[in-house]
Amino acid sequence: MKELKHNEKLDIENILKDLDKYEPRRKGWTWREHVPRQQMGPFIYLDSSKPLKNGVPLPPAKYFENIDPQSMPVITTEIASGRFEDDIRRMRMAAWHGADHIMVIRTAGQSHMDGLMEGTPQGIGGVPITRKQVRAQRKALDLIEDEVGRPINYHSYVSGVAGPDIAVMFAEEGINGAHQDPQYNVLYRNVNCVRSFVDACESKKVLAYAEIAQIDGAHNANATAREAWKVMPELIVQHAINSLFSELIGIKPGNICLSTVPPTATPAPCVFMDLPYAVALRDLMDKYKMRAQMNTKYIDSSAREATVTHVLNMLISKLTSADIQSTITPDEGRNVPWHIYNIEACDTAKQTLIGLDGLMEMIELKKDGPLKENTREIKERALLFMEEILEVGGYFNAVQEGFFVDSAMYPARNGDGIARKIEGGVGVGHIYQRDEDYMAPVTAHFGYNNVTQYGGDPENPSALIGGCTFEDRSKIVYIDELDPEDNVNVRMAETKDYRDNHLLKPEMEWLADGTIMINMFLPVNKRVAEVAAVEIAAKMGLLEPEVINREVMQEAEGTRIELKGKVPFDVDLSKLIIPVEKEVLSDDEIRDDVKDFPLKIVAGTVGEDEHSVGLREIIDIKHGGIEKFGITVEYLGTSVPVEKLVDAAVELKAEVILASTIISHDNIHYKNMKRINDLAVEKGIRDKVIICAGGTQVIPEEALKTGIDQGFGRGSSGSDVASFIVEERKRRRAK
Repeated sequence: MKELKHNEKLDIENILKDLDKYEPRRKGWTWREHVPRQQMGPFIYLDSSKPLKNGVPLPPAKYFENIDPQSMPVITTEIASGRFEDDIRRMRMAAWHGADHIMVIRTAGQSHMDGLMEGTPQGIGGVPITRKQVRAQRKALDLIEDEVGRPINYHSYVSGVAGPDIAVMFAEEGINGAHQDPQYNVLYRNVNCVRSFVDACESKKVLAYAEIAQIDGAHNANATAREAWKVMPELIVQHAINSLFSELIGIKPGNICLSTVPPTATPAPCVFMDLPYAVALRDLMDKYKMRAQMNTKYIDSSAREATVTHVLNMLISKLTSADIQSTITPDEGRNVPWHIYNIEACDTAKQTLIGLDGLMEMIELKKDGPLKENTREIKERALLFMEEILEVGGYFNAVQEGFFVDSAMYPARNGDGIARKIEGGVGVGHIYQRDEDYMAPVTAHFGYNNVTQYGGDPENPSALIGGCTFEDRSKIVYIDELDPEDNVNVRMAETKDYRDNHLLKPEMEWLADGTIMINMFLPVNKRVAEVAAVEIAAKMGLLEPEVINREVMQEAEGTRIELKGKVPFDVDLSKLIIPVEKEVLSDDEIRDDVKDFPLKIVAGTVGEDEHSVGLREIIDIKHGGIEKFGITVEYLGTSVPVEKLVDAAVELKAEVILASTIISHDNIHYKNMKRINDLAVEKGIRDKVIICAGGTQVIPEEALKTGIDQGFGRGSSGSDVASFIVEERKRRRAK
């Protein structure tokens, strides 16, 4: 396939072509490449990795040469929209924002399917993990990783009763990472104990062969416990069982990743409580990798709240270690798997980890006091927990007696743990003992297969059949679509007009879903605000309005509401009139004009506004402001009365009035602009002066309505202002 162009959309139809012939170009997990003492722009980074070829820098990067440093931990984004063809576009956005671990969450219920699904039906709570879906997304990621200049790890789940089937398919299709945790299946999916662990043996053997990084699911104990911080000893026990089990089957320690989640969140003193747990886990499991995930149990529905939790959790990562940094987003709190939150979470991770670069060169964790004492206590409780498991006859018996996810801190027990019967659960009775002459001439198979008695080589058992699907891809059976109604071709036919850029609708999750979000403040209590907000949305013409977040500002005074709904219309792009983007004159062109026609400006922050920084950056030569062009500026300071600014222009015979106005309460910024224009008319100088005004809340089109000549909004530079003034002077001279 041809290379992607940064200014062109992904061609999903082209990606779907010839999937039956697609072959993955590599296998196994890839870690980031460390660059010691990396110089980027004016800064040196101690903990950074190789930069991207193409990416989207953080917003403040414009002040620092648009550098885009990348942290050392791999950054995950989890995608669960339900339509794999729309997830592909989200993957590209995430990669440009620094994600190199794309985790596709499977549809709800797939854990209970005893076999591999085919086709690409629309999923609920995730996407159905099928061969076609995997091939399409891995093929797309090949293009995307070339575009950003960094390998991208593709990941999904090998668990549930279809674990071995999925593991084989993943090994065949070049998957790089997978969840595989037999305890998770038992405790949270009620898969039979024996079935789960037998399936896991085969699955893990395949993962080991394909060098797929394995992430466990032990963190779900603190996600489901009544009081998450009380299961810290159990978390360590689950990690220990998972990791040693995986290692004994053959997975390299460097490919075993513990999914660790800090158990608490504010308003708890979370760092004080969570740091000892993180230290204890890393002390006991230091030969394995750490996949740090944010706490989602205590997220309500606020993106701000989720972001603060995310940042505090990453502080723990930085104080200890994280090889992979997850970015689970507010999806978990309010079930809105939207593009914007995936990307915001990637940026939050990148910004936080880069902001903390070099931290451990300046500080160290105390070796005595509460940290040491609490860490030791967590370890001791974990060891006692493991000893009791052995005393009752092993893991299966411990599960049957309800040891796990009990809401008391071990060794205390409340008797409310998750209990599963050894002879119960999904898949019970579906494990069959192998015959003595059992023979399986396949690669990466767990247990005996007797190929020697059939003339085979135990080191190369599949040679008996000329290679299995791992060696001979022609033996893979590729099935395209099974459902004639629920498949990608039908869905894409419905959105064709939106993919060819003819029609446009806003989207949050799926192409042309029409979803928008509205923020509003209503001066009533929460219950009234929720009902009123839906009514407001209905009167605005939104379909399916739904409140997704509500926050009390004060019980009687008001409530903040976030609401989603769908717009019932399209925008026809062929009928849009797009203003031509005005080109800025070169520095030499501006300088030459000012040299030939000397220019004097009066400037100040008007009204009762004390802000000065923005205007100084437009003016001052040290900030690259307009003074560098030889323009004379009479700066009057802040809180300048409008009358004084206009009078100064008269007295100094200035050609330009430049007003800064940041405060926008009651639209005072536009009122002041209109007042400047009106005074210039009153004093008879309007045709002799160019009036410009700028500020972070200024919308240029609205500013022009006040009568002034030009408005400058957020992000404007001295060159923008000088270029307009010179162009306007030329226009007036030509009259």
